[in-house]
Amino acid sequence: EYKGEKEEEPIKIAVVGRPNVGKSSLVNFFLGEERVIVSEVSGTTRDAIDTRLKVDGKDYILIDTAGIRKKGKVEYGVEKFSVDRSIKAIRRADVVLLMTDAVEGTTDQDKKIGNIIIDAGKAVIMPVNKWDLVESKTSTTVNEVSKKIRNEAPHLDFAPILFISAKTGQRMNKIFPNIREVYEFSRKEIATSLLNRVINEAYALNPAPSEKGKRLKIYYSTQAGVAPPVFILFVNDKKLLSQSYERYLEKKLREAFGFVGVPIRLIVRERSEKG
Repeated sequence: EYKGEKEEEPIKIAVVGRPNVGKSSLVNFFLGEERVIVSEVSGTTRDAIDTRLKVDGKDYILIDTAGIRKKGKVEYGVEKFSVDRSIKAIRRADVVLLMTDAVEGTTDQDKKIGNIIIDAGKAVIMPVNKWDLVESKTSTTVNEVSKKIRNEAPHLDFAPILFISAKTGQRMNKIFPNIREVYEFSRKEIATSLLNRVINEAYALNPAPSEKGKRLKIYYSTQAGVAPPVFILFVNDKKLLSQSYERYLEKKLREAFGFVGVPIRLIVRERSEKG
């Protein structure tokens, strides 16, 4: 509990994904729920209408609901997918729902949108919609499909996957608790002493491989920002930190502190041993 806690800002949510994955169905489901109190507010762009929601006493803003619900060619039922509009929504959001289609699986376009979300440093959840249309499900289907998504989009392996149906309402009640969880992780601050202990233990467990007789040394680590969490590592030589070792350190940070649904930034700086 924080002393003198200010009134919470509403969590801003962007719903993005390919055409026809069910973005408007998801938004309409939320707006039609009895426990949701809805009010429309003007967004930052001239034609964007945001919707303010209150769910279980907490405030949220759904970004650009008018854009999500607008159909491109109504006669064919095709949603006009605007990358530009999605990028704007992602930039304004605290949490992004990257919707995919359970029947079609993960596509290149989904992965590209994933990259945009990571580059923007936003918390992300992956609702897999139309789960009701997946035939012959068994007790292992969820694990099998989760594994497939992880293999196809390894860069999003930190994002929670939710198998939902905006049509039937299946698991839709899980979305807002997940939004709150990833939002809180995106703003988590780690005490410097604890951070250094975790990094030092990770290094002791698995020291960085030496290159041409030189080995990476990590002198000190500190957190420099939140949303996304940014960590600075002070080292002897930046060139000695390989991508795979960076991934290892990120994995250890996630094991220690969670950071579910949140991209982590590691910044490496050189300094002499004497500091």
